[in-house]
Amino acid sequence: MLNLGEDLAQRIRAHAARSYPNECCGALLGRDSAGSREVQDLVTLENFRQDSPRNRFLVRPEDVLRVEKVARERGLDLVGWYHSHPDAPPQPSEFDREHAWPWYSYLIQSVEAAEPQRMASWRLTDDRSRFEAEEIL
Repeated sequence: MLNLGEDLAQRIRAHAARSYPNECCGALLGRDSAGSREVQDLVTLENFRQDSPRNRFLVRPEDVLRVEKVARERGLDLVGWYHSHPDAPPQPSEFDREHAWPWYSYLIQSVEAAEPQRMASWRLTDDRSRFEAEEIL
């Protein structure tokens, strides 16, 4: 279960709308407790994908290190990532699965014609074979 307050959900929606028609991306900071996660803050990131930013995003290794540092400074953990799917449903693609890591939450915001639609969250299984849906509260 992913606890995401309405203010943070709205920030993700706004980021997705601003980035349209390209994918947006960012980090979810919070706490993990017995499989339930509470997101307490976000770090918006720039999509550095040059060849196909409309349907792919790239987070650079130095951005991951920066996000981990920000999380530590705020007394939080990096519990997941978010990105948008322009003109597509909030379901992970095969590309998403191939580039994901187990344990993290992967929140996907669908956005159509610059208007945010459905939001869904997923976790990659430990054997990396598939994503499982994660309830958002």
